[in-house]
Amino acid sequence: MDTFPDDADGNALKSLLELGCDLSKPMDVDIQVAVPDEEVSMQIAGAAAALGFRTEIFFDEDIEDVEEATEPWTCECSKVMIVSYDSIVAAQASLNEIAKPLKCYVDGWSTFGNAD
Repeated sequence: MDTFPDDADGNALKSLLELGCDLSKPMDVDIQVAVPDEEVSMQIAGAAAALGFRTEIFFDEDIEDVEEATEPWTCECSKVMIVSYDSIVAAQASLNEIAKPLKCYVDGWSTFGNAD
């Protein structure tokens, strides 16, 4: 079995293996960027698209106190890729390079994997 660092990304990759996913085959990965408003979401979406990501912008309708929420918007950046620890970390780092100057940050990633 592959060994991964003991962190959130490594644990997520271990979970994919346990589900029967083949990390040598591509899968669709969604990386979420937490954003304060729609205008900044659109800026991040444009920059992420230039890096080859498909993007969608969401407002979190489930936030209890919208006035207090600092990042009620999400720009989801998706790409089909071979998933490895290094590729996930690199994808998140490239999106953080876009996000940090805009006072935003990568808030995790997800995938449905490729298990049959």
